[in-house]
Amino acid sequence: MDFTMSARQKEWLERVQAFMKAHVRPAVPIYEKQDAEGPRWKVIPILEDLKKKAKAEGLWNMFMPPSSHEDDEFHGAGLTNLEYALLSEEMGHISWASEVFNCSAPDTGNMEVFIRYGTKEQKRKWLRPLMDGEIRSAFLMTEPAVASSDATNMAATAVVEGNEIVLNGKKWWSSGVGDPRCKIGIFMAHTPNPEGSRHAQHSMVLVPLDAPGVTIKRMLPVFGEWDEPHGHGEVHFDNVRLPLSAFIAGPGKGFEIAQGRLGPGRIHHCMRSIGIAERALDLMIDRAATREAFGGPLIGRANVQDVIAESRIEIEQARLLTLKAAHLMDTVGNQQARTEIAAIKVAGPNMALKIIDRAIQVHGGGGVTNDFPLARAYAGVRTLRLAD
Repeated sequence: MDFTMSARQKEWLERVQAFMKAHVRPAVPIYEKQDAEGPRWKVIPILEDLKKKAKAEGLWNMFMPPSSHEDDEFHGAGLTNLEYALLSEEMGHISWASEVFNCSAPDTGNMEVFIRYGTKEQKRKWLRPLMDGEIRSAFLMTEPAVASSDATNMAATAVVEGNEIVLNGKKWWSSGVGDPRCKIGIFMAHTPNPEGSRHAQHSMVLVPLDAPGVTIKRMLPVFGEWDEPHGHGEVHFDNVRLPLSAFIAGPGKGFEIAQGRLGPGRIHHCMRSIGIAERALDLMIDRAATREAFGGPLIGRANVQDVIAESRIEIEQARLLTLKAAHLMDTVGNQQARTEIAAIKVAGPNMALKIIDRAIQVHGGGGVTNDFPLARAYAGVRTLRLAD
């Protein structure tokens, strides 16, 4: 298996790296200042400015898969999973950088659902504004009362009554619903079908978040932080009535769609986790080189050198496993790559969490404050171990 970067891959990576260096990294203090000001749930002005710059440079929708139709009006950069993987890692160095390039979750997964399964009408109404960065979206799968990693537990319902779909149930960890631009949700629910198989009992439905009967009951903190301005909400659905055209690919297709959505999403998450780990390692080394204890810098201590070396080894291992999964997805398909996709879902966040924890230890008390990005990164990656 040859992971030598092609000329095309190098070009895209160098473009993203240059943009991150010239525009995104210098904007971090501005973003933090604007994030701290005003209401919790808002649009960050500097982020919108950066999005315009990235779009103008063609660094936009890079996650979108190659189109099978040359004249398709819905297409992005057309990179493979392997080509996109290292770009995702680079964006992962800063928690909000993916949005600069319109490559952030859950919009990426939702856009892929539209691309693979949406009708032309659904694409024009919802995919187009998502691709243009005009709106944001949510994915509504997890429920408070059941273990949603087994989707057959799902209690929420999407029942056909005449020419309407009626939605009822409660969802939580609906990421992104705090953002005022979040206009559409993809709702996964049980659609009873006595004649269908176990995996033909669920559907995905497009739900405008301003539809009657949709209520955001509360926002959920993560380790006491609100993860603003994105946020995670508990959303209730009380007899929400929608036309049959709101089904994605028809009733009973929920499992098929979920598998198509989660495979690429896991690659993106895992590569971003590697980016987070790389940044944590850089911070660990910088802090160890400048912090003194017992008459010398920490970096001179054998135990600190050990954790730095172990962190480098673990990052390289996780990256290779993730690139292998991406390669297999491109060459043999998501179904055949399912073992590797499952493996990186475990390996990536576990590795990143371990390295962030080491970096916090080297930072001492400062590591758990907001003076450094480590505490928020720890909360985010620990939550990621439960996601997708």
